[in-house]
Amino acid sequence: MLAIAGIGHLVTNDPSLGDGPLGVIRDAAVVVGDDGLISWVGQSSEVENHTSTRPLDVGGRAVIPGFVDSHTHLVFAGDRASEFAARMAGEPYKAGGIRITMAATRAATNDQLVANARRLASEALASGTTTIEVKSGYGLSVVDEARSLEVARAVTDETTFLGAHVVPPDSDADAYVELVCGEMLGKCAPHSRWIDVFCDRGAFDVDQARTILMAGAKAGLGTRLHANQLQHGGGIALGVEMGVASCDHCTHVSDRDIEMLAGARATTVATLLPTAELCTRSPFPNARRLIDAGVTVALASDCNPGSSYTSSMPLVVALGVISMGMTCDEALWSATKGGAKALRRSDVGGISPEMRGDLVVLEAASHVHLAYRPGVSLVTAVVRSGKVMSGQLDFSS
Repeated sequence: MLAIAGIGHLVTNDPSLGDGPLGVIRDAAVVVGDDGLISWVGQSSEVENHTSTRPLDVGGRAVIPGFVDSHTHLVFAGDRASEFAARMAGEPYKAGGIRITMAATRAATNDQLVANARRLASEALASGTTTIEVKSGYGLSVVDEARSLEVARAVTDETTFLGAHVVPPDSDADAYVELVCGEMLGKCAPHSRWIDVFCDRGAFDVDQARTILMAGAKAGLGTRLHANQLQHGGGIALGVEMGVASCDHCTHVSDRDIEMLAGARATTVATLLPTAELCTRSPFPNARRLIDAGVTVALASDCNPGSSYTSSMPLVVALGVISMGMTCDEALWSATKGGAKALRRSDVGGISPEMRGDLVVLEAASHVHLAYRPGVSLVTAVVRSGKVMSGQLDFSS
């Protein structure tokens, strides 16, 4: 059992528990049971009535839910630093860089891939990410996609088959789609919860994406979609039509796209990845426009070696506020509860009874400091399932 008290500013993401849309409680406490689930949330003055464990005092610091990063590509080898430098010198971003990582990933051993994925997952955890989704997509062969997903399983249960990242060199597009829907899917589905397609310029068109998603759904996988990153196209319309859990990127959207995402029957989250725009010098998505229309928005890191080599969700939150028109409350919600919705999870992304005990202690008076102090390491302790994973919780001495 874990009991935490002396929380100056607790974000629960449950309006029934506290003030405003984030359900903020001041001078708060949280108790997590031996099963790793939250058993009680309330005022510090009442905590001893709900636990037999000595409460750990965080000295008035802010506590937020663990970040839910619903879009990453952690399984790869090598890097593309030279590509980044060239891009900063003025060359445009092109999806073809994926093929460079493909070659390095195919050449790497399983042990090398696992070590790199674990390094990045640990890096993400230290910055407050307690739930993370990981895609394949840099193997692009039956053998290498299957082993990429086995590697992903070493760091998370939220694994996504992305054999349809791009068409590998010297492959025919139609034949490759058939491979993805057939033998590759058969080998990868047992290691996956989701299937994803990069539906955009230089990757797969709408008809190809539909075919692949339908095959994945028939195999029992949930569906996701990379949509409208590089140009406006039919990706978002396809995603809403098929009821995918999340359309990711959504950099180029029309009024009609927004209407569909906000529709009464829509269940598709728009996941925005602002570090990809930051690192490619591309226009940022207009989060304000989406939120004002009633679209459910998530924020994620897109951690990958080409267009967004960062695992920092605090940076993502800061960019959401500073560069995409989000309020501080909206950005934090989108990086926690919004990410959970993009993964169709109800057990993470908040701090309320029966949810998993995932908490982040900030060296700050409130969550506003995540955007107010961009680039500063404010995460002082991370708890996942009631266990302290990094930092310390008792500041009373």
